[in-house]
Amino acid sequence: MRAETEEDGRIALIQSDIWIGFPRAEQVLDRLQGLIEMPRQTRMPGLLVHGASGIGKTMIARNLSRRYAPEYDPESGITRTPLLLLQAPPAPDERRFYMHILAAVGAPSSALSLRAKSVASLEVRVVGLLRDLGLRMIMIDEVHNLLAGTHREQRRFLNVLRYLSNELEASLVCFGVSEAVDAIRGDVQLARRLDEHHLPNWRDDAEFSDMIQTLIAAMPLAKKSNLKVKSLKQILALTGGVTSRIFSLVKDLSIDAIVTGEECITDEAIAKWTPVWSRHANAQRRLEKARA
Repeated sequence: MRAETEEDGRIALIQSDIWIGFPRAEQVLDRLQGLIEMPRQTRMPGLLVHGASGIGKTMIARNLSRRYAPEYDPESGITRTPLLLLQAPPAPDERRFYMHILAAVGAPSSALSLRAKSVASLEVRVVGLLRDLGLRMIMIDEVHNLLAGTHREQRRFLNVLRYLSNELEASLVCFGVSEAVDAIRGDVQLARRLDEHHLPNWRDDAEFSDMIQTLIAAMPLAKKSNLKVKSLKQILALTGGVTSRIFSLVKDLSIDAIVTGEECITDEAIAKWTPVWSRHANAQRRLEKARA
């Protein structure tokens, strides 16, 4: 077996999750932190963060989740869980959602055996358990999944979210694509309580330039990458201003720079780069042509 080299270590670092605290992300995190630290009240305000797929919503949710990780309280013998991050079920299914909550908080097998019981039994068990954990915020990622259900199913699922927020006096935060906004607005009471924060695609401006430079500087390369404005515009064109694609491009070019010994991202490399999604499409077309 080949021994791991210093280059291997740097490539592994690039391939791992990287958090870049650019202003638009920190703005959302500041709003969320204000909500979770707010004194408890009967009708807690919340937030709906929406934008294109891959724009960075899940990245923000996971970062806040790490900041408010569960902590064990030796006096009470309870693990305090101020924040619970969940992914919405593939369809607005109350039973599946409650079971997902129980599994997420590490409920004992006796609690999970409630599967055969009524939704009402699950509801009582979930509320009691989350209250004991000291929950202050419920974050639902991929909330647009509720669009897979009928209008009636959507309304029932939104009622569940509003009920949990009321009973626990916990802030509700939802993340989803912009199509989910209309569904949330379908529940007037919930919509009144959730401020909306839109994360737009990146544009050709100073904010985008600063983000790219910060991201490239975070790559473990031996040399500084001095890119021309034309290259920044090309990055924007190649990625459509989607955060996940921008990260993928910079990571891909950084790994190439290490492998080739260039040790920096160059204008020439950006000019030659093709998106992963484009490569797959080209390969498929060549395969179909060969079969014809």
